[in-house]
Amino acid sequence: MPWLWLFVAVCGLGLSGCAVQTRALLAHPPSHLGHSAELAATPFFPQTEYQCGPAALATVLGAVGVDTDPLRLGEQIFLPARTGTLQIEMMAGARRHGAVATKLPPTVEAVLREVRAGHAVVVLQNLGLSWYPAWHYAVLIGYDLDAGEVLLRSGATRRDVMALRTFEHTWARSGHWAFVALPPGQWPVTAHENEVVDASVGFERVASPQQAVTVYRSALQRFNGNLSLAMGLGNSLHATGDKRAAADAFRYAAQQHHSAPAWINLASTLLELADARGALAAAREAVAVGDARWQEQAEAVQALALVGSGRTHRPTLANSAAEWSGCPGVDDLHCQPFHVAQVARYQRQAVLFGGGGQKAVDGRSRAASLRDHAAPTVGHGGVY
Repeated sequence: MPWLWLFVAVCGLGLSGCAVQTRALLAHPPSHLGHSAELAATPFFPQTEYQCGPAALATVLGAVGVDTDPLRLGEQIFLPARTGTLQIEMMAGARRHGAVATKLPPTVEAVLREVRAGHAVVVLQNLGLSWYPAWHYAVLIGYDLDAGEVLLRSGATRRDVMALRTFEHTWARSGHWAFVALPPGQWPVTAHENEVVDASVGFERVASPQQAVTVYRSALQRFNGNLSLAMGLGNSLHATGDKRAAADAFRYAAQQHHSAPAWINLASTLLELADARGALAAAREAVAVGDARWQEQAEAVQALALVGSGRTHRPTLANSAAEWSGCPGVDDLHCQPFHVAQVARYQRQAVLFGGGGQKAVDGRSRAASLRDHAAPTVGHGGVY
């Protein structure tokens, strides 16, 4: 298919020459890799035609104790029209089975470090040519730097020995795409911050709130200055019903990042906890941030906090024809006009926002709907 060849040509541009990474790695082997490693206990599922995706996914899920098989996975992730499985479906399939799927950096050293850490790695290879691709998923389970070889669970071969240079060539022609699937709370040793955020939010989409809490907390232990992770933790705690802990998470995010959405979430959560005074203080901070994208929501939650604190009269349908204004005896608070219809709307629905800047649905971050597309969405037909 022409669009597919174009995609491969773009991904392979400048990548199909000499195996530069391999040459450097073998010339100066990093001490933390050791001479060799092999995850011999990794399960093996010989693939049937075009089913390398389900077989590879079953392999890495089995390695972390998930009971599944290629047949069941194939029903979920295999696309008959494309005779293959999209990268995004591979990662989504892992998440649906309770594993956190995280993309890896595009270096040979990174995938070898994961093997050294005990993590089997799904890799996408092009075993054909840039202009006539033969896409294939395999699982990297070992290497021998002295011999210049890697070990794969691949196709119908349980222990496929491939030259490291050849592996680099075939992997480069797929855009160096690789990921690991681990239990909630565990992370790849080489994962970058953005990929951990993407993995956390993608997992939240399909996980229980408590599982999402575990993932966000573990991610924050590694990247404690990330606003999206802090907001995700707060939203997930709120979804579990632990609103006090959610408020603490939002307060930390708001204070650390001077974030309007975090202040809004804190104010809204404190209102649910009947802490109108604290909610009002948080709402004032949200308004003070002056972020135009969140001004309406900030003013809305401030109006609710004013009502809850008894510093204004609660709007009723009787005065809904006009915006209510006026704040008799309210010290230095600035009272904003607020339409009763807006008050009613915000009373019916908690105003919770995720780190991606999207309004939550049922108290959970809609940032997940945007973050789960870290993997390339271009398909690959004929995956063997």
